[in-house]
Amino acid sequence: MCIYSSLHLAAEEMISCTLTFNLCSVLFPLSDQSITAESGQNVTLPCRTPNNNIIVVEWSKADLGNEQYVLLYRDGQFVPDNQHPSFKNRVDLQDRQMKDRDLSLILKNVTINDAGTYECRVKIGNNRRKRANLGGDPISIIYLSVVDPPGDIIYLIVVPPVSAVLLVAAVVFWIFRKYKQRQSRNSFQHPSEMQQL
Repeated sequence: MCIYSSLHLAAEEMISCTLTFNLCSVLFPLSDQSITAESGQNVTLPCRTPNNNIIVVEWSKADLGNEQYVLLYRDGQFVPDNQHPSFKNRVDLQDRQMKDRDLSLILKNVTINDAGTYECRVKIGNNRRKRANLGGDPISIIYLSVVDPPGDIIYLIVVPPVSAVLLVAAVVFWIFRKYKQRQSRNSFQHPSEMQQL
């Protein structure tokens, strides 16, 4: 009877843990996504929360460390204190009112240096945190890759050879013109010389 009781308790605990994990997965879904953008474009990094009672939104980038962030939005306004300088005036929330729990980040004029791992975190409830970094698990992780636009590659491949051909053609034309001018001077005879013949 004692063994049955222990097994029954262990099974109940496993079921309880599984249900708790599944419930957390539904309430706080972690979204991992890879996005590729061309440099110079604006890109949206998606993030949604299942909860409407959002106090703070923080977007961070893995290589910035804990002290600086991409964007911190608290009490309906941006907090620029520890924002990394490369993101100043280049980031915004897709919807500052966070309707439909949309916390997506708009990153403007993307550069190669923007490539990396971005994390979206939220603080839900009434109590405030004074520290900028919210800690805890992110609700969205985005892997951003940045590539050169196709036009730049074509420019690098086509323009130098075309320029070289045009330069060679101009030099050949100039040499040919000089040659013709010399030939016409050498073949020119003064009318007085022609009468003597």
